[in-house]
Amino acid sequence: MEHLGYVQIDTIHVIERCHHQILYTRIPGYRRDDLRQAQAIDKTVFEYWTHALSYVPTRDLRFFVRAMKQDWQARSAWLGAVKKADLRRVLARIRKHGALTIRDIDDDVLVDKDHEWASRKPSKRALQLAFYQGVLTVSQRSGMLKTYELMNRHFGWERLPKPASEREILDYLLERALRSQGVVSVDSACFADARRKPAMRRLIEARVRRKELVAVEFEGGHWVRPETLEARLEPGEERVHILSPFDPLVHQRKRLHLFFGYEHRFEAYVPKDKRRFGYFAQPVLVGDEIVALVDLKTDRARQKLLLQQWTWVAKRSRRLHKPRIEEALHRFERFQLAR
Repeated sequence: MEHLGYVQIDTIHVIERCHHQILYTRIPGYRRDDLRQAQAIDKTVFEYWTHALSYVPTRDLRFFVRAMKQDWQARSAWLGAVKKADLRRVLARIRKHGALTIRDIDDDVLVDKDHEWASRKPSKRALQLAFYQGVLTVSQRSGMLKTYELMNRHFGWERLPKPASEREILDYLLERALRSQGVVSVDSACFADARRKPAMRRLIEARVRRKELVAVEFEGGHWVRPETLEARLEPGEERVHILSPFDPLVHQRKRLHLFFGYEHRFEAYVPKDKRRFGYFAQPVLVGDEIVALVDLKTDRARQKLLLQQWTWVAKRSRRLHKPRIEEALHRFERFQLAR
């Protein structure tokens, strides 16, 4: 988690939740309980918004405090509907009785939904507003059911950490990108954060002048640490990775296409008759090449991982790749169905 900077959380449950798959892809011995341990027991990760709702290392929390201090009700029509009385009520309940889930609140006067995914409980909006304000944190999850606790009580703090300055946040974003990506651009360091791009470019140029970064001749502007260029990788087996569509390697679509020559198409929200690769198609990375797409679905009743569609991307070596991909799918099935 600290190496990647953050791991996206998503509600789609066709196969394993993406946050578990992202970690399993990099740590073959990973088990779901490892994440529960980090969040609920060790408290080394917390949930907050990056480009999407994500797990973030707790050591980085101060870089998000400025965002927590923003006027979230003014920014969001969903949160803007929260009444002060509802917010006071749920916070008082947590202070008095301890952490709770939305299922613990059964005395709400239900309201009509604004959209398909909305909750009819006003308390849910109040909990989410307090979460974005940094008053509450998600102390643990059971599937997608969140338990909310007072942020300071969960971590044993008297108050939130001192917020990082804007310059410190820029340094953090660049360091995070260099650590997780190696070769960075302004776009990749400021993914989904366009307003910081001019300042990020100035920061990179300053580091180039100090010889802390060097430019690489690649399409668009890209930079790297000198020691990264000098590193020598030992030749090894080309490992097979089945990548979630929300994997850090995949969700920056322009970067994925630039480095791997592959343009991912996410079709979960595409009408069925217009899909080419499948509802939840996942790229298969072998070594440093995207060679195929597999559309997967877990049949939990039958305890099987179903292969809905297999699409080749690689132009060659298909016979060599196929048995190794099938072996990786069997391993992934065992992880999926482990209790």
